[in-house]
Amino acid sequence: MRKIVLITGGQRSGKSSYAENLALSLSSTPLYIATARIWDDEFRERVHIHQARRGNQWTNIEEEKELSKHDVTGQTVVIDCVTLWATNFFFDMDSHIKEALEALKKEFIKFTSQDATFIFVTNEIGLGAVSENDIQRRFTDLQGWLNQFIAQEADEVVMLVSGIPLFIK
Repeated sequence: MRKIVLITGGQRSGKSSYAENLALSLSSTPLYIATARIWDDEFRERVHIHQARRGNQWTNIEEEKELSKHDVTGQTVVIDCVTLWATNFFFDMDSHIKEALEALKKEFIKFTSQDATFIFVTNEIGLGAVSENDIQRRFTDLQGWLNQFIAQEADEVVMLVSGIPLFIK
C-alpha cells in the first residue's frame, strides 16, 4: 500500500531525525535517498555526519533529480530533502519557476506511483523575511508551491518546531 508522509519545518528543527526514526519504526532496513549536491567542504561534512548517524541498516542512494529511476516497491524510503531536490531543478532550468515546478510535480507523481512508504523531508523557507535577492524570492515561491503540492498528495503532514512534532494532517 502506498503512503506519503511530508515532514516539514525550519533549519535544525529535527526534521531529518524525526523522519529517520519514523522510517526505522516501519522497517528494519529502510532506504535513504539523498538529493544533495555537494558544493563545499562544510556541506560535505554535514553529509558525512548524516551518513554516520544513520548506521548500517540503511541503504543509501545518492540521487539529485530522477527519483523515479529507483525501484522502491515494498520499501520504506526517506527522501531528504525536497528543498535540495527543488534547487537542482531550479538551477538546471535557469531559475524558470514554472518549468521547474512542472518537472518536479511530474517526477514526484512518477516516483510515488510505486507501492511504498515515502517520507519526504522539506524546509519551510518562507517563514522569514522577504529576501532582497530576486533569485532567492523566486526559489522561495517554487519551494512553497512544491510543498503545497506534496502536502495535498500526502497522507500525513508533520511540522517540526524545536524538535517537537506538530501533526498537521
